[in-house]
Amino acid sequence: MSLSSVTEKTEGNIREQLQKLQIYRESIMKQVRRTIIGQDEAVNQVFIVLLVGGHTLITGLPGLAKTLLVKTIASALGLSFRRIQFTPDLMPADITGTDIIEEDITTGHRDWKFVPGPVFANVVLADEINRTPPKTQSALLEAMQEGSVTVLGKTYQLDHPFFVLATQNPIELEGTYPLPEAQLDRFLFNIVIDYMSEEDELLVVNATTSGDSVAPEPVTNAAEVALFQKVIRKIPIAESVSRYAVQLARATRPRNGNHLDFIEKYVNYGVSVRAAQYLVLAGKARAVLEGRFNVSCEDIQALAAPIMRHRILTNFHAESDGVTSDEIIRRLIEAVPTPKSGL
Repeated sequence: MSLSSVTEKTEGNIREQLQKLQIYRESIMKQVRRTIIGQDEAVNQVFIVLLVGGHTLITGLPGLAKTLLVKTIASALGLSFRRIQFTPDLMPADITGTDIIEEDITTGHRDWKFVPGPVFANVVLADEINRTPPKTQSALLEAMQEGSVTVLGKTYQLDHPFFVLATQNPIELEGTYPLPEAQLDRFLFNIVIDYMSEEDELLVVNATTSGDSVAPEPVTNAAEVALFQKVIRKIPIAESVSRYAVQLARATRPRNGNHLDFIEKYVNYGVSVRAAQYLVLAGKARAVLEGRFNVSCEDIQALAAPIMRHRILTNFHAESDGVTSDEIIRRLIEAVPTPKSGL
């Protein structure tokens, strides 16, 4: 078989998988909407995170169905789900698991046995992650970066695919511990969930007070999700578009020769290289979900806020002037030229 025929066969398989993914998307959204009303943008962003193979932080006020959203999408994708309620007294072993002494009742021999913690699942919901001390928060760092945990010097591989979806409440600051920048940078998105429209809220009230509850049915499974992750990375992207993603990321960094006055005035530290990587990867996933097989600058712009908002560290000038990271990103998109070939 010639190299060209192998290439054609490979491209055909990729296109077939992408078409299957687009069909699955409609089925998954149908299942999710049976439980989650409104919040379509948040659902799409969570879906993108799962396709890219990243982790996400979900920020929202109490009672906006953050936990239900994660659980519903995990069920629709056929993924195993575990929830960890983060509290001030939570210990790292409560997340990773620990070794215990187990006795054989027939021989009386005692031996160490590892008991896995709730982190051993496809989707781990870290509920109110900022309520636990940094020592416990750091127990997730190895899991998020390496896909493994180390207990008493022994490393254990986590289930694949593996995702951490963490929630935090933006208004209750008493008794909370801000996430360190190193951990924030490991979250692909910071998804902000806001209040829904009046009509959607009415639908929620009617649906949740009728006594009827509908559980989502699995549409796919963990093996297919892992396959989709590999296929997403093969989506082509023009150099002009990937360069645009890099230019957006570099423009957030003050004292970097970008000559953007609002960056120099309001930003202490810009985004890391991970932001540019995630812009490209997430852009590929968004393009596929939109029915396209190439990435546009519009994909990069649409995902700039959830990818960059938790990576841009503003200073006291921004706080005093009421300038948020979202406002800085909006100005950034207006200021950085868009390549004509990426339109």
